[in-house]
Amino acid sequence: MGMQYYLIIGIITIVSWIVSNTLKRKFKKYSRVSLRNGMSGAEIAEKMLQDHGIYDVKVISTPGMLTDHYNPRNKTVNLSEGVYNQRNAAAAAVAAHEVGHAVQHARAYKWLEMRSNLVPMVSISSKFSQYLVLGGLVLGATSSMGYWVLAAGVALMAIGTLFSFVTLPVEYDASNRALAWLENKHIVTREEYAGSKDALKWAARTYLVAALGSLAMLAYWVMKLMAANRD
Repeated sequence: MGMQYYLIIGIITIVSWIVSNTLKRKFKKYSRVSLRNGMSGAEIAEKMLQDHGIYDVKVISTPGMLTDHYNPRNKTVNLSEGVYNQRNAAAAAVAAHEVGHAVQHARAYKWLEMRSNLVPMVSISSKFSQYLVLGGLVLGATSSMGYWVLAAGVALMAIGTLFSFVTLPVEYDASNRALAWLENKHIVTREEYAGSKDALKWAARTYLVAALGSLAMLAYWVMKLMAANRD
């Protein structure tokens, strides 16, 4: 693996670190913006579910920080302990965003369905793609067996990249639904809304960086595969 590989890894790592740390700072900042209505993240999530006519989804607390997620299998909105209990702009943003995924599920949002269908394949590709790529290199990409092992690894890597890009509209749409509801239902004030919007913008950028990083790595290995084929 040449300098190009390590350069790509270095750039991805640095950009990811910058975005991740900015996100943490933003959430810390907007965690100090208390909601005038006094609602907790859990209460906001429950109200948004009710306003969308969704009564079969539970809002529960989950350990950790920024561990918030929606689980379509058991229909639960999982809010980290801070978000579940706190009453600030950051908590409102996260709670509404996760309910946005529940709304997508209830409305059969096509990008969420596509993402869910890719999950089984991604679980396989994430486990074996790197081993196959390394195996192809060890066997020698110029040999027949080594080339096809490398090709299989790159194909699995492509599934992971596809998943990363399908995730983008899912995340952006959930944020748009959350912000529209927060504003239209007057859940937050103008200042609180600005904080919620900024927090979700940076959260979305973590997914964008991950997708672009995955694409860069895929492009690198595709070029390696093409070079091996020419040889």
